[in-house]
Amino acid sequence: MTISPSFRGPLTPVGNLRETFIPGLRVSLVDATGSDVIAMLLSPGRRRVHFMNAHCFNVMARNKIYASAVRSADLLLPDGIGVALAGRMGGQRLTANLNGTDLIPALLKDASRRGKSVYLFGGAPGTADQAAANLLRKIPGLRIVGTRDGFGQAQDDAALVADINASGADIVLVALGVPMQEIWLYRNAPLLKAGLTLGVGAALDFFAGNVKRAPAWVRKVKCEWMWRLAMEPRRLAKRYLIGNFSFLARTAKDTVAAVSPTTVGRRLLDITVSLAALVLLAPLFAVTALAIKAESKGPVIFRQTRIGKDGRPFTMIKFRSMVSDAEQLRAGVVAHSDRDGICFKSKSDPRITRVGRFIRRASIDELPQVLNVLSGTMSVVGPRPALPCEVEAYPLHAMGRLAVKPGITGIWQVSGRADVSFDLMVEMDLAYASSRTILLDLILIGMTFRAVLTGRGAR
Repeated sequence: MTISPSFRGPLTPVGNLRETFIPGLRVSLVDATGSDVIAMLLSPGRRRVHFMNAHCFNVMARNKIYASAVRSADLLLPDGIGVALAGRMGGQRLTANLNGTDLIPALLKDASRRGKSVYLFGGAPGTADQAAANLLRKIPGLRIVGTRDGFGQAQDDAALVADINASGADIVLVALGVPMQEIWLYRNAPLLKAGLTLGVGAALDFFAGNVKRAPAWVRKVKCEWMWRLAMEPRRLAKRYLIGNFSFLARTAKDTVAAVSPTTVGRRLLDITVSLAALVLLAPLFAVTALAIKAESKGPVIFRQTRIGKDGRPFTMIKFRSMVSDAEQLRAGVVAHSDRDGICFKSKSDPRITRVGRFIRRASIDELPQVLNVLSGTMSVVGPRPALPCEVEAYPLHAMGRLAVKPGITGIWQVSGRADVSFDLMVEMDLAYASSRTILLDLILIGMTFRAVLTGRGAR
């Protein structure tokens, strides 16, 4: 069998789309929302795309041709809770589960608005035709220009490629199952005129109504695999029970092998310190929560989107130290910042409550961030986590702050916090990012206690 080389189209940046390398999986996966992925897939260029779940990685481990097909694809999309867990093992929190059954209908809706045509190939005889009929009823204006099953009509590759090209299809969905669909596209996608080709697994069976989807609440808690196992226990028991276990075990082994001892040590330090803080400070957490609730209406915990390592947004939590509508009032006070540069700080900020002023002075408001540390989005020591609007205004050299995880404490905090100018804070953080060690982290943690006790720079 002759294997044709892959073609790579331009990866046009759209929205927050990025690719992230996960050490335990040894591949780069797209990390973005479904809408950003769809916008990119329908932008100019030629792309071969595959969805990757735990079963795909198990097949990849034992099938060299399939592995070559996957590694040479233009984009790989993360599918399923197993891949999400593998990402977390490698310190990556993926933005979304980009499974084909959900993504493809949304993709086709956008394609119909753009006048793009689709070809469906795969499934048992009649499946592609039924899927086409159902999709046409649900998506007004959708153009399906051809269908073929994955059995008798799939025997002659040359004739099939000629038929797809003659149809003028812009998008080709191939549903032959893993690994056949990826290998078929590996061989034939370079011969197709279509700009976008995707291996979609059982998607046509879902669209045709051959397989029933799990209820929405089951999908929301990421347990659709359990639903499918219950529906088809004989066929899927080995894949989901034995396969998922072996996938996670192999991924954990590969992740540990790929991660440096320093990284492992820093993560252990983060977990140890944050767990100890949760236990020792539990009474202080309770008293603070009661005080906040007694003074003003609103939630005890304040949640805010911040930018973490490699520019990834995450939700940072703190004890609420301001009135509940502080974010809406921010525009009216931002001009009165006491700090030069981009980051806003004001000692006389009228939004701060009386309890809030005290817990800020004592740095108690930051303590819930130990939960961010446990989740892996923050570290105990690192640069101050920036707001999205601040990052947008960063000069180019300040982007180096995003090379490491943000921290609860850092050089900026032990050096004066709000008394430190933005430019000096950046220089401090860049110096830390380039020379950090576990010993330096321990020293900074120790110095943090002194800074908290003196209250220097706290506002």
